[in-house]
Amino acid sequence: MVAARQRKQADIRRDGRRGVAARARGVLGAFGHLVGGLSTALPAFAALLWIVVAGLTCVIGVGLLLVPTVPRVVRSVADRERDRLSRWGPEIVGLGPAPAGVRAALADPAMRRELRWLLVHGTLGLFLGVAGVTLVADAVQNITYPLWWRTLPAEDSTPTLVFWDVHDDADALAVAILGVGMAVCFLALGTGMARLQAWPGRRLLAPAADADLSLRIAQLSATRAAALDAHAAELRRIERSLHDGAQNRLVAVTVLLGAARRALARDRADAEDMLERAQETAEQALAELRTVVRGILPPVLADRGLAGALTGLAANCGVPCRVDVDALGRCPASIEATAYFVTAEALTNISRHSRARHATVTVRRAGDRLSLRIEDDGVGGADERHGSGLTGIRSRVEAHDGRLTLTSPPGGPTALDVELPCGS
Repeated sequence: MVAARQRKQADIRRDGRRGVAARARGVLGAFGHLVGGLSTALPAFAALLWIVVAGLTCVIGVGLLLVPTVPRVVRSVADRERDRLSRWGPEIVGLGPAPAGVRAALADPAMRRELRWLLVHGTLGLFLGVAGVTLVADAVQNITYPLWWRTLPAEDSTPTLVFWDVHDDADALAVAILGVGMAVCFLALGTGMARLQAWPGRRLLAPAADADLSLRIAQLSATRAAALDAHAAELRRIERSLHDGAQNRLVAVTVLLGAARRALARDRADAEDMLERAQETAEQALAELRTVVRGILPPVLADRGLAGALTGLAANCGVPCRVDVDALGRCPASIEATAYFVTAEALTNISRHSRARHATVTVRRAGDRLSLRIEDDGVGGADERHGSGLTGIRSRVEAHDGRLTLTSPPGGPTALDVELPCGS
């Protein structure tokens, strides 16, 4: 009874810690949403100003040169928001180039919806983004204010959004209490603000049903082509592995066995030496065949699951690597294999080219999407065009209708983000 009660209490504490961690991730996610929304709301506001300037200057004729650029500007800003929302949730398929000409743009229902979104996101979305970022920044400033307020000039020691003068520690403590209140406000309102900011994009930027179907058909055709290319590349890899490795070993075994048979009549010692060499070569060929088989579908995935397989990859990486895997459950075998091979190739690139000191592999599952992020603190500058294996990684990911994003500025750090469909 005592042991059962202790286990129950331990489960409750563990569930509580998971709930707190989930809540913290939700708050951080909401802040990330608001910051990302702010990064598209500012261009949306600028596009609104561009439309106003083009309209007003039409009176003097200059606007007639600016008006034809408006559809392209609107579509460009809307596509940035589609990409942002697709990274944070269900994908919103892009619509391609903007209609040519003002009349064609005004006659296009999608363009009219984009104009309505531009008006809402460039005003309400901008306000929500600025309000959320300001609330968090002021909360952090005010909570820590008692630690450093004495370093400020006496005539300018009152922080932003504080309506009393700060003269002593009691006033500074009141500022900290105000900061706690701001933090509580963001905890309560941040998620709702992020959803409200994203709602117009989800509502207005998604294609109509008929357009969505045609775009989806084109996307699936491209995905099928990527799958076929990835399959052909995999067959070539297997053929090279067999031809250059195991096949040559087996040929050597055949030659050695023939030589040993002929040597039996002349010198038994030479024959035994050749048989020993043949056995060693056969064992090497068997090891290479096992490597090829593991390259097709690693048995470790079936034995230990994706989390255990990635931990094994990290342990063998040439750079100290940390693996952070949330509770995933089992995904389809092809998805787990793709995540495994993507991680293996990325860690190989990090070991060979990045000159990094640390690497991190983070895996999360949200609904029917599996997110994989591989980061390192190396020199950066990774480029798919320079034969670093990233093209093969992209082919594998796109073959499953997934998404790959590489961020690797010169000087680092490098982050490889992969999203894969993981329906149960």
